[in-house]
Amino acid sequence: MAEVDAQFQAAKSVLLQTSTDSKLNLYDHLTECISRVLDERPNNAADLLEDISRTIKKEKLQLKTDTLVDEQEPTAEVDLAVKQKSLYEKSAADEDTEVDEEVGVPFPNLQESAHYFEMGGIGISKEECSRVLLSLKKLTVTEPLSTVRFWGKVFGLEANYYIAEAEYQEGEGEEEEEDTPQQEQSQEDDQQDDADEDGEGKQEDVLPKPDWKPPPTIPKEANKTGTNKKTYFVCNEPDGNWTKLPSITPVQITHAREIRKLCTGRLDAPVTSFPPFPGEECHYLRAQIARISATTQISPTNYYMFDEEDEADDDEAVRDSYIVNPDFDGLRAAELADDSLTNWCHHVQYILPQGRCTWFNPVQKAEDEFEDEEDEEEKEQPEEPEPEIGPQLLTSISEDDKVDHMPAWSCRLSSGLVPQYAIAIVSSNLWPGAHTFGFNKTFENVYIGWGLKYQSGSFNPQLPPTVQEEFPAGADITEAVDPTVEQEQALWAAQKEAQEQQEEEEEPDEEDDDD
Repeated sequence: MAEVDAQFQAAKSVLLQTSTDSKLNLYDHLTECISRVLDERPNNAADLLEDISRTIKKEKLQLKTDTLVDEQEPTAEVDLAVKQKSLYEKSAADEDTEVDEEVGVPFPNLQESAHYFEMGGIGISKEECSRVLLSLKKLTVTEPLSTVRFWGKVFGLEANYYIAEAEYQEGEGEEEEEDTPQQEQSQEDDQQDDADEDGEGKQEDVLPKPDWKPPPTIPKEANKTGTNKKTYFVCNEPDGNWTKLPSITPVQITHAREIRKLCTGRLDAPVTSFPPFPGEECHYLRAQIARISATTQISPTNYYMFDEEDEADDDEAVRDSYIVNPDFDGLRAAELADDSLTNWCHHVQYILPQGRCTWFNPVQKAEDEFEDEEDEEEKEQPEEPEPEIGPQLLTSISEDDKVDHMPAWSCRLSSGLVPQYAIAIVSSNLWPGAHTFGFNKTFENVYIGWGLKYQSGSFNPQLPPTVQEEFPAGADITEAVDPTVEQEQALWAAQKEAQEQQEEEEEPDEEDDDD
């Protein structure tokens, strides 16, 4: 009997298997067919079984159709097309705008550059490139830019960043100075000092103030100079909505060098790290862009040259500008792909350890800091620090330091089978994802990566500093160990014995006085 039940359950389990197409099982379907036959009791039921089965299946099938319009579910492609529809629409302002051939177009031919990068196996897809190009065109309409180019793409955990590097027209793009956290703190301290001097906020018991003062804050470089020479815009999707990144400060660059973080894709996301980063993800992303640009933006040697007029003014000044060399004849791809790396040079200023391109003396004194000479003599002058010096503009990349016993750059031709039509591809080993192509007089830089520097081993975060001692160690301050009971009894016995001995010595002197 048990075997019959097992066979029955096995057969029933076969009938209960659900179909992947109609989502029905044969057991329930046969049950409904038999119930329909018993309810309707038609003649020749065996001949009508197929029609009954078909009718039952048709009744369960719910088509999303209407008598007029069919209901369609929107796909991901449709959502993307609706979102980026504005990129492919020509506005009235574009129809009225006439292209001046003498001034030129403020954005480059990105599709041509993407084609050359594709020859070297680098870049983004053609469809994505077309959307970025149209988005850059929209950016030039909304912002008064003189030049703009696709800087690169930084991957994030939640979303990616498309980055555009731009320059404003003359007299445009001047932003107000924003107070950094260090400046706000110093302003609060100054206000507190003024209140104490005026008698406001004074308490009965005034707490002592420490003599220690924080090191002077290094000011950020002005717009259109140094690390803030270029302006950067970012967006998560090339739909035309660009967000301008804030200007960078030296303290943000120095802190970005000490941490290692992946971007999330949200500009307002906090940067949780040690040491604490002074800002949000938009500031951290701007610091990484400045570091990558200063290290990986290269051009063929002699493509740029210094202006002779600037050279005659001051030979010792740090050069921060250059012009295109009109006598540059171009270099062949084979020459640019030479492993000697002498045919490439940096055309972005080096960032000093201070976080600036031009060194700032932190102990320099203003002319009106001291009111008279007596106060100036009483105060001790701090030692003059040694100025920081870095490589100058247009320095050959062959002088770059090695990266973990390997060269800082890797050069190759895009094709070894047809070298006469190949182009040179130069890739950075210090910042993986930074690439440059070049041939004749044409070259371009791009970065596509995670925004992290190369590191051979695992990253170890910086340890917190040791806890400072509250008081100096010494015999007068150090707490002594409590004595035991035996030690206290021995001390009392010694004191009592010394006291008795002293009394015995004093008794003969008293007898002599009586005589």
